[in-house]
Amino acid sequence: MEHSVTERAAAADPLDAVDWPVHTERLVLRRATDADIDAMWAFRQLPEVKMWIGGAPDTFEGHRERMRGKRATLVTIVLPGADGDERVIGELMIAVGDGWAQAEVAEDARGTEAELGWTLDPAFQGHGYATEAVRAAIDLCFGPLGLRRVHAGCFADNVPSWKLMERLGMRREEHSRKTALHRSGVWMDGMNYGLLAEEWRGEPEDRP
Repeated sequence: MEHSVTERAAAADPLDAVDWPVHTERLVLRRATDADIDAMWAFRQLPEVKMWIGGAPDTFEGHRERMRGKRATLVTIVLPGADGDERVIGELMIAVGDGWAQAEVAEDARGTEAELGWTLDPAFQGHGYATEAVRAAIDLCFGPLGLRRVHAGCFADNVPSWKLMERLGMRREEHSRKTALHRSGVWMDGMNYGLLAEEWRGEPEDRP
């Protein structure tokens, strides 16, 4: 039986609509486990990563508590290796939510879009892994999740992040001036990008 977007959004876990794990050309994406969350501490505690992520606890216990609280939206990026070994090299956030709507049609906007986020171990940057993983996340949003729109944001100074979004064909919808307070105490510019399902669909050779 086919379920509507609204019915899926009302489910306990919208990401259950995906047949996990998901395999890309070089990576495996799966729902985060406790062991994955523990492994993420290795790169999440690095200064060059902590500089940009939304929450950066100073202790392993704080990290574990925060990330387990985000488990419903958390997807692990795994790089398979020889002899069946693997390495947790990053994470994705796929947070399904409601689109804005006037009160009379609010029900029709429930569970129709997702906010995306990502963090990659700096040791594995520069090889296209983040682009490959985020592309797969968008495919999931416009495929089995049946969403109509995705969006993502970052600090304007986080150039690699917004360049990745542009590389995947996401549209810059906002460049706001000094709207984001960094943990350093500095108010920084923000960037927000969006993408519609109809903008993503097309022949493979026409895809970003």
